[in-house]
Amino acid sequence: MPLFRITTKTTKYSNGIRIEPGMTVDVVTNTFSNLVITNGGQLVVDAFMRVYGIDIKRAGALSTVYLDVQRIG
Repeated sequence: MPLFRITTKTTKYSNGIRIEPGMTVDVVTNTFSNLVITNGGQLVVDAFMRVYGIDIKRAGALSTVYLDVQRIG
């Protein structure tokens, strides 16, 4: 099962949610494709909610413009 590390690239403040560069979550999944575009990015949204308590989708940062996705395992 692949392990992906998703890291924020830039600062963004939108809808009362602040995202700082370097915020990182790890996601284990059964798919090998980019998690930001797979299934509407729900695994990424859930991971940021679990770790930081923020809704990255509501902040408008669920995009490869703001997120760096690396497969590490």
